[in-house]
Amino acid sequence: MLTSAVVLLFTFLSYLVYEVVTFRQTYVRQLYTLSRIISANCTAALAFDNPDDAGEVLRALKAEKHIVAAALYDKQGNLFSKYPQDYPLQTIPRDQVQFEENHRFEKSHLIIFEPVVQNDKILGVLYLKSDMDAMYDRIRLYASIAAAVIAVSFVVAYFLSNMLQRSISEPVHALTRTAKTVSEKKDYSVRATKTGNDEIGYLTDAFNQMLSEIQMQNAQIQRFNQKLELTIEQRTHDLEIANKELEAFSYSVSHDLRAPLRSINGFSGILMEDYGHLLGEEGIQTLKSIMRNGTRMGQLIDDLLAFSRLGKQHVAKLNLNMTTLTKTVYDDLKEQYGNKGEVVINPLPEIKGDRSMLRQVMQNLISNALKYSMKKDNPLVEIGAYRENGENIYYVKDNGAGFNMQYYDKLFGVFQRLHSATDFEGTGVGLALVHRIILKHDGRIWAEGKENEGATFYFSLPVT
Repeated sequence: MLTSAVVLLFTFLSYLVYEVVTFRQTYVRQLYTLSRIISANCTAALAFDNPDDAGEVLRALKAEKHIVAAALYDKQGNLFSKYPQDYPLQTIPRDQVQFEENHRFEKSHLIIFEPVVQNDKILGVLYLKSDMDAMYDRIRLYASIAAAVIAVSFVVAYFLSNMLQRSISEPVHALTRTAKTVSEKKDYSVRATKTGNDEIGYLTDAFNQMLSEIQMQNAQIQRFNQKLELTIEQRTHDLEIANKELEAFSYSVSHDLRAPLRSINGFSGILMEDYGHLLGEEGIQTLKSIMRNGTRMGQLIDDLLAFSRLGKQHVAKLNLNMTTLTKTVYDDLKEQYGNKGEVVINPLPEIKGDRSMLRQVMQNLISNALKYSMKKDNPLVEIGAYRENGENIYYVKDNGAGFNMQYYDKLFGVFQRLHSATDFEGTGVGLALVHRIILKHDGRIWAEGKENEGATFYFSLPVT
């Protein structure tokens, strides 16, 4: 209804403006026509200097009720005659007489000057002043008609809107309420009520069909979730059993395998000590090989147990001074590798992490760097860090044996070695252990290397 009222009002105002402009133009033309007729009839009066004849001509304007005043001036601009006779002289613009055809709107009046010409000779000028009541009467008439039209339109629009509301608006509102109920309560069993077989009815059918499909899909998802929960519960149960079996195996490895190894190493030592002089050089070397491999086997068992326990170990994050931690690790390793070569430990940023785990990381990386560079004439190990993309990146760099980047994918695997055990001792578990620890700290680890030119191992930890 409001839209209809605005449209009607705008149309009326547009038409009113058009009528006012048109009326003013038409009225100017009409008044010019009248002034030319009057001026033509006044030529004789001006030519023979007869004001009475001029008065008679001007009194003919009495038939035009909208003419307020008229005046005739001679060619010197003096008042020659006027209409009506009792019109105040001071209201006639004697000092503003114009001897050329001209008009102007002054307040609510139209004023026209029309020259009185005979044989191309100006004898004087005619002054006419008319009110604009005709235009105002027309405007009032149009306003009355417009008010009546708008009133009738409102009544018709009201009845039409009531009819449309029952057939369109109310079903749409009902559909909206149903959609809001479904959205808030997540109850897809609700259905919208169909009120007819028109477009709204088809929309209601489509909406209800959509709800039926969603309800069916939800039922399928719920059944799938129930089945998934049962599967997860079963898998969790199986995993718990597997973990218990793995713990039992780890216990067996820790105790049942250690005892025979200790016996082998112990009896080999006794045999070396008591009967070494009878075995000869070759026998002694064989016993040493047995003892060395027994020790290596024991270390391998320890590494495997540490690797298996790491999966269940909780990360206790504390503020760590990585510089102090690294120096402590290196001090422990100096006795094993001696003071050969140079080790540079640059200032390292503090981090939040598990102390024992990150100590294991630094111990494995530094011991590898010392081990693989010890055969160089001037071994050099550098430990440092830098910050990049919101991470602290630590590195351990050496100038030792390095590795071939072609086999990089084997670097962090269990039992994967890129060098012979006869050249460099080790179990092949250390880097896998480091990789797993860094992942538990939400970090990354990678390496760069070149054969016989050294290697650099990097690991990143989030800045806290």
